Amino acid sequence: MLDKRQFYINGTWCDPIAGQDLDVIDPSTEEACAVISLGGEADTDMAVAAAKEALPGWMYSDPGERLDLVKRILEEYNARAEDMAQAISQEMGAPIDLARSSQVGAGTWHISNFIKAFEHIRFIEPLGNHAPDDRIIREAVGVCALITPWNWPMNQVTLKVIPALLAGCTMVLKPSEIAPLSSIVWTEVMDAAGTPKGVFNMVNGDGPGVGTQLSGHRDVDMVSFTGSTRAGIAISKNAAETLKRVHLELGGKGANLIFADADEKAVKRGVIHCFNNTGQSCNAPTRMLVEQSVYDQTVEQARELAEATQVGPASESGRHIGPAVSEAQFNKIQDLIQKGMDEGARLVAGGLGRPEGVNRGYFVRPTVFADVNNDMTIAREEIFGPVLSIIPFADEDEAVRIANDTEYGLTNYVQTQDGARRNRMARLLRSGMVEMNGKSRGAGAPFGGMKKSGNGREGGVWGIEDFLEVKAVSGWASDAE
Repeated sequence: MLDKRQFYINGTWCDPIAGQDLDVIDPSTEEACAVISLGGEADTDMAVAAAKEALPGWMYSDPGERLDLVKRILEEYNARAEDMAQAISQEMGAPIDLARSSQVGAGTWHISNFIKAFEHIRFIEPLGNHAPDDRIIREAVGVCALITPWNWPMNQVTLKVIPALLAGCTMVLKPSEIAPLSSIVWTEVMDAAGTPKGVFNMVNGDGPGVGTQLSGHRDVDMVSFTGSTRAGIAISKNAAETLKRVHLELGGKGANLIFADADEKAVKRGVIHCFNNTGQSCNAPTRMLVEQSVYDQTVEQARELAEATQVGPASESGRHIGPAVSEAQFNKIQDLIQKGMDEGARLVAGGLGRPEGVNRGYFVRPTVFADVNNDMTIAREEIFGPVLSIIPFADEDEAVRIANDTEYGLTNYVQTQDGARRNRMARLLRSGMVEMNGKSRGAGAPFGGMKKSGNGREGGVWGIEDFLEVKAVSGWASDAE
């Protein structure tokens, strides 16, 4: 079993001051694969102090120096790609092929896109011709606490660490204690790339411990958190005492609107996307809203696709889905499947328990419910498992009403060949993102939601700007520039 108890503070690996051991569980086997330490307040304070001391030097460094560091990080990250994939697969159950392509690939994608986006950041610029001696200065928000989840580890780590670095912030990363191994590899990448001491620090811990200590810390200027809405609310309340900036990327309950004229691959895309990463994605299209005239055939197609979806160990190659991340997550999914049946939804595929022939590991049966209405628990709560709810609608107005009737507002999806209808839907759907006809958002597009899906945006220029303060200056000596 791996011993990964140390933290990374002020450029060195160090033993915990007030740590408590925690086993990291391989969800495919239910066996411990590593031991980490959950930090205490003394560990948190030491990491924040290191970041605070390093802030002036890094904040006022040449932006080109920061860009060069990120380019070195990208090189080191690519060199450690297989180590990263193995860590992610083991800690959170992503099938190894998915870990190599999508999980690790997400990090490469984001780092590369931030390098391009950085060209468009102006740290000092004129206000306008009407005020020739005014300048707008953009500077680092300060010391940042970066709290990341277990479901897409490198997606979220890179979406926070890289723009914070480019903005000139220093930071403390607290990865999920459920899936910390990939962030330990990431920290080795940061060290190998030559990150200056104190600029990047990493302390393992849980939400009530290190998470709470960071979000309420008087020397932390900003918290960037990705996780559950419940935790996001708690962080916001704790951070309010020190009036720090809080960026939240929270849950979702995405609607996938399938109109009668949708292309022939629309249903398949929706089912695969819902089940991808074992349904453990905040932007998963878990509510499939289907126009009444194609409802029955859509339900049947979804049933066939679910029954054809293979489930297997994360260590095996193939196009299967892996286990849920933990026993707690497995039990939550099971409870919500039971709730769906109790409330009258029609179970057409999957259901309770592990897949046939599996008696170990947190594996879930790919599940489809039909005849769901939007008042049912499975249509309102984020399940975070491979569970699809299918809801009929009569017309555009009803589809929009159902889609928007949710506390969440992260991603919605539209499937129709009618361009005017797509444009109408894009304007009417209340979410931070709308993806249509399987077209992915382009490089540098902002990721984020509204309502209880959070605030702020990650990725591209918007992601860097979230780590910058804006300063208005008058009386600037333009002849001294």
